[in-house]
Amino acid sequence: METVRGVGLALSKTLWRIKFHNVENIPQNLAGGLLVVSNHQTYLDPLWICLPIHRKFRFMAWDKSFEWFLVGKLIRYLGAFPVNLERGAPETLRRSLKALRAGATLVIFPEGAREFSDGQMLEFKNGAVKIAMHAGVSVLPVTIRGGHRVWAQDMRLPRLGKVEVFYHPPLPIPPPSPGADERAHVAELTDRLEGIIKSKM
Repeated sequence: METVRGVGLALSKTLWRIKFHNVENIPQNLAGGLLVVSNHQTYLDPLWICLPIHRKFRFMAWDKSFEWFLVGKLIRYLGAFPVNLERGAPETLRRSLKALRAGATLVIFPEGAREFSDGQMLEFKNGAVKIAMHAGVSVLPVTIRGGHRVWAQDMRLPRLGKVEVFYHPPLPIPPPSPGADERAHVAELTDRLEGIIKSKM
């Protein structure tokens, strides 16, 4: 993993002049799970996010991507687990909770797809907050800025550019108060999380 980290950092600094901000907000203790939630601009986002975080990683990846040449082996090595889009949320929730309860650091992109080259965030889905709440872990919000000029959804190939990654203070995800509506509670926390990430766009 350290070899991948070193090569990834060297390439990212050379090709995309990557810069990391507020890394002191990253919980580096290895005890307990952590959910990392970020906006999604490029296929390289998981690598960029993980470079300064020295923890055991897991992240979701489309099951078909495990069949891609080189990419499949790389993402499996980095800790990805396949998600079958046809089976939907129940399988994703089960595998996510299992990873977090085992003390892993799980990376989730609530937009569900890469942003376009206009840099506008897509609508956040509430699954990340639900997972954090049921697993009893905090969320580390992360903002990726500049990646939409590197490899957005409407770009066929990656380009050179400048990328910045911002790490926000961890956000606790408490359960709803007794008698409170869980849907409204999750929606409110999702809006708050989206606002934190959007604040550095």
